[in-house]
Amino acid sequence: MLFTPPVLGATETAILAEINRIRKEVRHVTARPRRWSGMLRTMMLASAIRGSNSIEGYNASVEDALAAVQGTEPFAAEGETWNALSSYRSAMTFVLQLANDPSFRYEQGFIRSLHYMMLQYDLQKNPGNWRPGSIFVFDEKRKTAVYEAPQRELVEPLMAELMEALNAPSDAPELVRAAMAHLNLVMIHPFSDGNGRMARCLHTLVLAREGILEPDFCSIEEYLGREQQAYYDVLALVGQGTWHPENDARPWIRFILKAHFTQAHRILWLNEQLDKVWTAAEKIVTENGLPSRSVQAVADGIWGLKIKNATYRKFASVSENLASRDLKLLVDKKLLMPAGEKRGRYYEPSAYLKELRNSVFSRFTPPQIPGE
Repeated sequence: MLFTPPVLGATETAILAEINRIRKEVRHVTARPRRWSGMLRTMMLASAIRGSNSIEGYNASVEDALAAVQGTEPFAAEGETWNALSSYRSAMTFVLQLANDPSFRYEQGFIRSLHYMMLQYDLQKNPGNWRPGSIFVFDEKRKTAVYEAPQRELVEPLMAELMEALNAPSDAPELVRAAMAHLNLVMIHPFSDGNGRMARCLHTLVLAREGILEPDFCSIEEYLGREQQAYYDVLALVGQGTWHPENDARPWIRFILKAHFTQAHRILWLNEQLDKVWTAAEKIVTENGLPSRSVQAVADGIWGLKIKNATYRKFASVSENLASRDLKLLVDKKLLMPAGEKRGRYYEPSAYLKELRNSVFSRFTPPQIPGE
């Protein structure tokens, strides 16, 4: 027996209706090719990777998350943190590629393969294998166990039931199906480590497969990373300390609907900010007689990001030498400031770009949730 979705009440129905309304706007915005579309997609994936891994204690900068997405060298992340970021990038990229595969089916072997992709950097965590025995979730602050997963012998039957449920037709809304897949996987806790990351990745895959939005914009991991305590609290409320699939999942569904509602608004906000930032960057490049390929670097600077030679030449598609000349020109124009030495050299936005950011950038205001 798995956790089952509740019958949706007036509150949940109202939130779903509002999400459906706003996601049409998101779909319209993200489907139109724009000058900054690549930047928007890259930032959303980087935010998802950063958010999901921060929940597991792997805290990294925006620049390192972007480096993981772009396949360039990290700024500061190293060791297990960098391995976690880059491995999760591979898993998420794989998931997004499966979104439109007509022959795809949810299977236990697929789940185990995805787990291996995420944790292959540490064989002690049994990547790709079900956990060998009992497992507990600990609250590090209170130094106590807060959840005991179902007995080891139940893992395969429960995972088989979950795969069957995901492959079967359903009248439940897509957001509810994804939320329940997330809840069931994290409560079954089938792996020695990485269960949360797997559940969040599965959540994204279900939505991508359902076509709720373009795959790149389905994730709520950025939101969950910002609202970690609320995420833990609602799982604890529904789980009640051990495997209780008969418990009411309504608090979880409401939490997830709120997450999707907020994240959809955040995508619209981010697109609006990038429009303003990119327009300002193009103006600066034109006025300073800079090569058009440097717009991205100026836009990154306005956004407040650090830039490396490797990062610049990745998006500008130029050689290392030409990238160095372009970056020096940006320094000469007092748009970027060099920092670090030799291979550790990077470029920060100048005071001018920082001031410009304040004039074009507006903060995200979380929307009012229907019924609250």
